[in-house]
Amino acid sequence: MKNSIRFVAVTAILAGALGSATAQAQDKVVIGYSAPGLVGAQAQIQQGLVDGATAMGWEVLAVTSGGDPQKQLNDINDFIAQGVDAIVAVPDDSAGACVGVEAATAANIPFYTIDRSVSGCAVNMTVLSDNFLAGQQSGEAIVAFLTARHGSAKGKVLEITGNLAQNVAQLRGGGFNAVMAMYPEIQVITKVGDWDSAKGSEIVRDVATTEADLDAIYMHSDCAYGPSVVQTLAEVGKTAKSGEDGHIHLSGVDGCLVALDFIRDGAFDQSSNQPIPDFGKVLVRYIDQELKGTPVAAGEVIEEGALWSPARIELSDVGPQMLLSTTSVGVDNVDDERLWGNIEAAAAP
Repeated sequence: MKNSIRFVAVTAILAGALGSATAQAQDKVVIGYSAPGLVGAQAQIQQGLVDGATAMGWEVLAVTSGGDPQKQLNDINDFIAQGVDAIVAVPDDSAGACVGVEAATAANIPFYTIDRSVSGCAVNMTVLSDNFLAGQQSGEAIVAFLTARHGSAKGKVLEITGNLAQNVAQLRGGGFNAVMAMYPEIQVITKVGDWDSAKGSEIVRDVATTEADLDAIYMHSDCAYGPSVVQTLAEVGKTAKSGEDGHIHLSGVDGCLVALDFIRDGAFDQSSNQPIPDFGKVLVRYIDQELKGTPVAAGEVIEEGALWSPARIELSDVGPQMLLSTTSVGVDNVDDERLWGNIEAAAAP
């Protein structure tokens, strides 16, 4: 493996030098973008990057891996061979992506990630939601529900995780469980869902039918699991809506349109909204800054009127990370036009 990586890197250095010269001649920045797929939030994440780059007069070469970490590495090597000016990826595997980071670094091509960070290496910058905060917000909403239902913070909660090889799932679980740990009378049943809707449905069917006293469900992604969870609960006779006897409280992270509509309908209770359309737009500013020679610095970032503000840039062992604030959404603020699900709805034909 080491020999093949060295070969890719050496080849990439030569290709990168030629590609950089071409890019300079054309006076256009070319970004290689690798997405794991274009379902749920990923389509909006990619569009945000494309919109930000287009506003700068840049070009984006976008590919998807279909959730295959090896294909993502192959795509990154292709970008290196094409001599792009920068590479942006949503890692399929946080640790495995470091092979591509190493090759890009050897070719003197800056590497950035969106939505998920790497693990075990360092990139130029990562822009993502504060996923720990998002998990905390959902956890706090569940604690409030359980306290109202039982008179104190106690009860039974199902947690459906994402892919635990990815740091985003680790953080969403970490924030949620940090809240749960404060209340020893809350029992948490954790099941791995891998961002798979069908798997989430199977988990809910099993737990909801065997645990008659289930109070709440926390989903690492309400985009991935929300529709199948609501449908499965209906199939097993758990149809009570928010405020009704027997209601199972539903919370999750993402805040896509379907989750917002579920909140409006009373099927859902809370979502920790990600500022999805802003990831790429914000990152483009820092790519431009670094291409002009100014490195990313740590500190607070404030933008008036932005839901993600205040954000903060932290220096870490995986490189600078810009953590954008998430917003806890319930019935009182579900119609805020700045929520990304509502932005998506407004843009629909």
